[in-house]
Amino acid sequence: MRLGVSEAQRPLELTLCCPPCNLLPCSCVSVPGTMSVFRSGLLVLTAPLSALSLRLVPILASASRIVENTLYIHLQPGLSLTGSSQPRSTYVPATPEVYSLINKLYVDADAHSHLDVRVLLTNIRNQNLTPQSLSSVQNLSHPPEVILTDFQTSDGGQYNPVKQRLERYATSCYSCRPNLISVLLYPDYEPMMDQSELPPWKPDLDGGALRSYSDVVVGGTFDRLHNAHKILLSACCLLAENRLLVGVSDKDLLENKILKELIQPYEQRVEKLCEFLVDVKPSLRYDIVPLVDPYGPSITDPDLECIVVSEETRQGGVAVNKKRLENGLSELALHEILLVKDPGHGENEEEKISSSTIRQRLLGTLLQPPQKDPALPSRPYVIGLTGGTGSGKSSIARYLERLGAFLIDVDKLGHEAYAPGGPAYEQVAEEFGEDIMNEDGTINRKILGAKVFGNQERLKCLTDIMWPVIAKMTKRQLNEAAAQGKAVCVLDVAVLLEAGWTDMVHEVWMASVPEKEALRRIMARDGLSEEAARNRLQSQLSNSQRVKRSHVVLCTLWKPEATQKQVEKAWALLQQRIGQD
Repeated sequence: MRLGVSEAQRPLELTLCCPPCNLLPCSCVSVPGTMSVFRSGLLVLTAPLSALSLRLVPILASASRIVENTLYIHLQPGLSLTGSSQPRSTYVPATPEVYSLINKLYVDADAHSHLDVRVLLTNIRNQNLTPQSLSSVQNLSHPPEVILTDFQTSDGGQYNPVKQRLERYATSCYSCRPNLISVLLYPDYEPMMDQSELPPWKPDLDGGALRSYSDVVVGGTFDRLHNAHKILLSACCLLAENRLLVGVSDKDLLENKILKELIQPYEQRVEKLCEFLVDVKPSLRYDIVPLVDPYGPSITDPDLECIVVSEETRQGGVAVNKKRLENGLSELALHEILLVKDPGHGENEEEKISSSTIRQRLLGTLLQPPQKDPALPSRPYVIGLTGGTGSGKSSIARYLERLGAFLIDVDKLGHEAYAPGGPAYEQVAEEFGEDIMNEDGTINRKILGAKVFGNQERLKCLTDIMWPVIAKMTKRQLNEAAAQGKAVCVLDVAVLLEAGWTDMVHEVWMASVPEKEALRRIMARDGLSEEAARNRLQSQLSNSQRVKRSHVVLCTLWKPEATQKQVEKAWALLQQRIGQD
């Protein structure tokens, strides 16, 4: 994975040496600063917290060029990797200073979207502030392949003793991959004195330790777990002594979410949540339950002592306490965290880091890889564009045509198929009778539609006539496009999935809008009542059903300019996939 580096930034050239346990001479590997070469890593931060806060940005930038996916961070201020004794992990008191640094770590890490950062809290605790040794080895869900540190020393050489101690320290604390690699980071900040010469770090206890509670509760959707979620969950883990109860929104609580169809399934969200929590603080007991109402067990569990809320959900916490009092239970302490601003948010996106923004940024991207069909010619590359009535599918099709796609309006082909002289005209007229005919001999689509609407048997009779004919007409146009040397064809077809025509396309793209917006559009366009418009929508596949079978999803909810940007993004990514300039 390549990451851009500004001209002003000094390239990071690292020499990674084989572990000292290897007996054979090692050959050093020079790793360019723009290449992430390890899937997982452990970053041990040893500088005093006051100094570390100013260096997080360059340290994380350096780490992001080495680690591709999961980056665990272990806070051990004052740890010395020099001298003859084996370095050992000690407890760090959970002070406001430590909590603030953890928040800053996650905020700064948001600039590196490929990194799944997890600040380990095993050695950070509220009680017993006197440092003491930790001896057990913690299993991590993604055992580190590389160990990184900000520790600075004047020692150098292939068999740097600091590296050797770092490797032994890491393996004494956490489960790591065999043949662990160690890297001393020297990012772009002002050099300081040899860190081994610094006085021992002492925690700032002036602000006192964070208050702790036996049982803590928190709720949320936790879709596509992001750094703001991790700040919230880290606060919960620091406050909880024994148990953390997590309510995960499901079913009706998801109905009003933006792009709800792109929310991960409940089971997947819980799996990611569990993995993160057990990684960062395995000593806690975690109870994770589905939330189908705003309160869940928070108003009935007598053991709870604290609820963690954000600025947005504080009133929800107040409502929980009101319900608890009504149920004869004690009020919960409210611990409020601040929202995390997203400096890169765009138009129509929330100002805070949020799951809805992440879902919006998925629009136009490839959500799942297409299956290769050997029977399908590679050229032209065919996109099947589908969507329900009122979804804005036709406007997306026009944007794609302007970008260079060869557009085949399959819905229009359907109308041609039962026009007088069309290949399905006689059969449809014979099957459904003279009362569907206009005076000029054309088929009245409204009357025909009324005959089949809500009647599955008659509808199947019509589709059995029409769909094979339309498929044949479509394939004829695809062959014409191939003969003309067209690179990309778009089939604009509402019933792509229902008709089983996915064997004609390389990818399925979907146009979508929320049901409320689709209803508004249908009523305004066709003059229908809300009930009639709703019946029409319910006779089609739902957005959720389409999303599951789509490779790319687009949404026309916002201004036309926003839709155009989505389509241009999707088109550019498509060109990369099919290897065009």
